This record gives sequence, C-alpha cells and structure tokens, in this order.
Amino acid sequence: MAEFPDERQLVLRARSQLDQWTKSVRMEAYTELFEGDDPILSPEEVQLLDALDSELEREGGDGVWGTDQYGIHTTGTSSSDTSLGVVCVYHPQITKDSILRGADDPDDETEERLNAAL
Repeated sequence: MAEFPDERQLVLRARSQLDQWTKSVRMEAYTELFEGDDPILSPEEVQLLDALDSELEREGGDGVWGTDQYGIHTTGTSSSDTSLGVVCVYHPQITKDSILRGADDPDDETEERLNAAL
C-alpha cells in the first residue's frame, strides 16, 4: 500500500476530527454568546431565532442553528512543518428571501443583529 505524503495524512487526520471539533466549539460559543454574563442577544431575540430556525426547517431548509460548515486548508507547502487551517465554507444568514414574511418579521436592524450573532 502506498503511503500518503505527510501533508495529506495531516489533512485526513484533521478532517476526521473536524465534526467533533466543530460541535464542541459551537457549543462553547453558544454558551458564551447567548447564555453568558453579557449575552449578545436578548432572550426575546434568541426566541425569535429559535422560531425562524423551526420555520426554515419546516419549509425543508437547514435552519440556522448548527448549520455553519467548515473545511480544512493547507498553506500549500511540502515542508514537514505544514500548517493547517480551518475555514468557514457556509454561514447561515437570515434574509428577507430566507424566511416567510408576516406580522412577526424582524425589522432590518433586528435582522442585522441576528445575522451578526450567527
């Protein structure tokens, strides 16, 4: 069996752990941002995000919670001290097109705050 180059082995190992890393860091961030001493959104805004998430999922979408996606990248060098990085390849965004519009729609300012929080 042929051996992979060192860089490829590093990427494969990192990729195999990426889901667990993402889940762990996401939970820490949610706790810090939404439940910590100085949450970035009010309880009402978090409740609105929950409602939007549910509505998007009912309509066949992915929702907003936990739908961000990440990938592994390298610096492209072949040296033994190859650096790996993680890059966000998808980030949920609330837009006028992404949610059903109704009486409880977020205004533009609230939409911006929610997107910044996500």
